[in-house]
Amino acid sequence: MIGQTRLANHPHRFRDDLTDSLAHPERRDRERNQHRHLTTPPEVPSLSVPTIEAVRVLVQRVSSARVTVDGETVGAIAPDGQGLVALVGVTHDDDVKKVHRLAEKLWQLRILDEQRSASDVGAPILVISQFTLYADTAKGRRPSWNAAAPGAVAEPLVDEFAEALRKLGAQVATGRFGAHMAVELVNDGPVTVLLEL
Repeated sequence: MIGQTRLANHPHRFRDDLTDSLAHPERRDRERNQHRHLTTPPEVPSLSVPTIEAVRVLVQRVSSARVTVDGETVGAIAPDGQGLVALVGVTHDDDVKKVHRLAEKLWQLRILDEQRSASDVGAPILVISQFTLYADTAKGRRPSWNAAAPGAVAEPLVDEFAEALRKLGAQVATGRFGAHMAVELVNDGPVTVLLEL
């Protein structure tokens, strides 16, 4: 055998190595660790999948807007200047606290003329539920809506968002949750901003 031949050709070297290993155990352990590092693959950090934990509001600055259901106008704004349309999406982990914070952020958002906010000029706001803001298009050609909260969770939070704006002083109109809506608006600018928390 090759291994036996090498040992037979170098008996003194083998004996010296063995004696040295017994006399210096710390050196033996260090060499073992070195060999282990050579043969053990490095640890690969785990990749965490990001989770969606935020209300989303797609805001458009408009000169006019209305939403109809079956030909009936259910919500409209006709600002003397500019107003806002807020398309609101809710995901599973959202709560009233997040909704209130986002309503205040929208109310103070300076996207109107001369860097003013809706709170500065009393601009009206049209609030419309929009679960498709949580479309997942990463795989295939058919979007997944798994990240969108079910109606029983989303509807009261969208209503709470509109009510929070009213309490801040906003003039608010709304769409009709769960209905097939037709939205007409004139985007002024255009200006479109995505808000998240």
